[in-house]
Amino acid sequence: MKKTTLSICTGTACYVMGASEFLVLDDHLPADLKDKVEITGVTCLDKCKDAQCGKPPFVLVDGELIAEATVQNILEKIREKQC
Repeated sequence: MKKTTLSICTGTACYVMGASEFLVLDDHLPADLKDKVEITGVTCLDKCKDAQCGKPPFVLVDGELIAEATVQNILEKIREKQC
Protein backbone atom coordinates (compact mmCIF):
# COMPACT_ATOMS: atom_id res chain seq x y z
CA MET A 1 0.00 0.00 0.00
CA LYS A 2 1.41 3.38 -1.05
CA LYS A 3 1.43 6.00 1.68
CA THR A 4 0.48 9.61 1.07
CA THR A 5 3.42 11.83 1.95
CA LEU A 6 2.96 15.15 3.73
CA SER A 7 5.87 17.58 3.69
CA ILE A 8 5.17 20.32 6.21
CA CYS A 9 7.09 23.55 5.94
CA THR A 10 8.64 24.44 9.29
CA GLY A 11 10.13 27.75 8.17
CA THR A 12 9.41 30.66 10.51
CA ALA A 13 6.42 32.11 8.65
CA CYS A 14 4.71 28.75 8.17
CA TYR A 15 5.47 27.59 11.71
CA VAL A 16 4.02 30.78 13.24
CA MET A 17 0.98 30.66 10.92
CA GLY A 18 -0.02 27.19 12.13
CA ALA A 19 2.28 24.56 10.65
CA SER A 20 3.36 23.61 14.17
CA GLU A 21 -0.08 21.97 14.57
CA PHE A 22 0.44 19.82 11.48
CA LEU A 23 3.60 18.19 12.81
CA VAL A 24 1.46 16.24 15.32
CA LEU A 25 -1.30 15.58 12.79
CA ASP A 26 -0.55 11.85 12.87
CA ASP A 27 -1.81 11.80 16.49
CA HIS A 28 -5.18 13.10 15.28
CA LEU A 29 -5.67 11.26 11.99
CA PRO A 30 -8.95 9.39 11.62
CA ALA A 31 -8.57 5.63 12.08
CA ASP A 32 -9.02 4.93 8.35
CA LEU A 33 -5.98 7.11 7.52
CA LYS A 34 -3.62 6.19 10.38
CA ASP A 35 -1.40 3.78 8.44
CA LYS A 36 -1.74 5.54 5.09
CA VAL A 37 0.11 8.79 5.77
CA GLU A 38 3.77 9.64 6.26
CA ILE A 39 4.45 13.08 7.76
CA THR A 40 7.77 14.88 7.54
CA GLY A 41 8.87 18.40 8.37
CA VAL A 42 11.00 20.30 5.88
CA THR A 43 13.15 23.27 6.79
CA CYS A 44 11.56 25.58 4.23
CA LEU A 45 9.60 25.09 1.02
CA ASP A 46 10.64 28.60 -0.06
CA LYS A 47 7.10 29.38 -1.26
CA CYS A 48 6.42 32.48 0.88
CA LYS A 49 8.68 34.56 -1.37
CA ASP A 50 6.42 33.92 -4.37
CA ALA A 51 3.08 35.74 -4.09
CA GLN A 52 1.61 33.46 -6.78
CA CYS A 53 1.90 30.50 -4.40
CA GLY A 54 -0.50 32.01 -1.86
CA LYS A 55 0.03 32.51 1.84
CA PRO A 56 1.57 30.34 4.56
CA PRO A 57 1.38 27.83 6.02
CA PHE A 58 2.41 25.60 3.12
CA VAL A 59 2.16 21.82 2.93
CA LEU A 60 2.97 19.43 0.11
CA VAL A 61 0.68 16.41 -0.22
CA ASP A 62 2.39 13.95 -2.55
CA GLY A 63 4.15 16.94 -4.08
CA GLU A 64 0.98 19.00 -4.57
CA LEU A 65 1.14 22.40 -2.84
CA ILE A 66 -1.52 23.51 -0.39
CA ALA A 67 -1.32 27.18 0.58
CA GLU A 68 -3.07 28.54 3.68
CA ALA A 69 -3.17 24.94 4.86
CA THR A 70 -5.58 23.85 7.57
CA VAL A 71 -6.11 20.47 9.15
CA GLN A 72 -9.39 20.20 7.26
CA ASN A 73 -8.02 20.94 3.78
CA ILE A 74 -5.01 18.68 4.41
CA LEU A 75 -7.32 15.79 5.36
CA GLU A 76 -9.48 16.45 2.29
CA LYS A 77 -6.41 16.30 0.03
CA ILE A 78 -5.21 13.08 1.69
CA ARG A 79 -8.61 11.48 1.08
CA GLU A 80 -8.46 12.60 -2.58
CA LYS A 81 -5.05 10.98 -2.96
CA GLN A 82 -6.21 7.74 -1.35
CA CYS A 83 -8.99 7.22 -3.93
